[in-house]
Amino acid sequence: MYKVDLPVDQSIKKDVERRRSAETARKARIFNTRLRVMGLDLNALNQQVQEKKHKQSMERQRDKAFDKLRECHDEILLQQDIDEREKRAALHTDLTQYWATHQRVEDSRDADLKCGLKGAFRITIPEGELGPASMQIFAGEAIGEEQMRREQMRKTARDLQAQKEDNARRCMGNKHREMLVSRELVHQDLRGVQQAALEEECKTAARIALDNYNQALSAERAERLKEQQRREEREDLAEVWHTLTSDMMTECAEAAEREVGGGKPPRILIDRWKGMSPEQLSAIHEEREAQLLQRQRQRDAEKIQDAAWNLQLLKLSREAEEEEMRAAELRRQRRIQMDQYNMQLAREQQAYQEYLDKKLYTNEPTKEYFHQFNTSSR
Repeated sequence: MYKVDLPVDQSIKKDVERRRSAETARKARIFNTRLRVMGLDLNALNQQVQEKKHKQSMERQRDKAFDKLRECHDEILLQQDIDEREKRAALHTDLTQYWATHQRVEDSRDADLKCGLKGAFRITIPEGELGPASMQIFAGEAIGEEQMRREQMRKTARDLQAQKEDNARRCMGNKHREMLVSRELVHQDLRGVQQAALEEECKTAARIALDNYNQALSAERAERLKEQQRREEREDLAEVWHTLTSDMMTECAEAAEREVGGGKPPRILIDRWKGMSPEQLSAIHEEREAQLLQRQRQRDAEKIQDAAWNLQLLKLSREAEEEEMRAAELRRQRRIQMDQYNMQLAREQQAYQEYLDKKLYTNEPTKEYFHQFNTSSR
């Protein structure tokens, strides 16, 4: 016969490997002290992960909010800077206008030196008697000064005229805007008045309709009440007539009984019954006396039984009191013995302490005894 190499079944090998890996994992799980003793709480770990994610998201949201707040503050600061620059420019313009209007060169104290000596103080001393320090005008100093002053005056006049025109245009624009605003306010007031009038008319119409509806309801209710009152009066009259003509008012004894047949006693009509007969009353009295006698017998028996129970309870209570007294006496004797034993122990302890203090520990160490130690390196 020939030898044939059969293929090995891989499923058995995989099963063996799977069992070996499972056994290895089980050993690692069992012999791991941390997992075996402390355990692993997956729910707590998942909760911690969720809390950390929530905290990170909250921090991101907070950073975004801070960034938005920072941008807002930057915009506010930029707007404040722009407003400050505009205020400075407006202040500089007003200051320049004030200088040109109220602080002119012609109105200064040294105008005689800068504006051709107009209005200056004239010296009456002869020029031959004055020295070099009294010289005010030199040769060639005032050439073209009059023409330059006229040009400056014309330029100042043009600037003032331009400023006046600008102010006039600004005032006209402000007046025009105020007029438009006032016109819009008047239109709004008119619309408000018209709307209020329309609302008042609607309220008046609704109130009139409601009053008419309420009047119709009240008339209908009054008519219904009258009809109900008339119906009740008719019913009351019919009931009174029926009561007056009924067997109850006529006191008919046969009206309270109704034959049912079959040898049964007649049926009593409760609403027409006038009372019991003397035979029925005597039977009821006899039955009641028998019940009273039976009740008295039961009470006598209950009294005898209660007396017996009370006697038994009294006997048991006396026995319990005697037992309690014996237990109390026994506890007292034990307490006395315990006190005597404790006193004996106290005396023995005191005697032993006196022996230790007065006989055993009488030689107390002096300073020289302690000073003899630690005097060298050995």
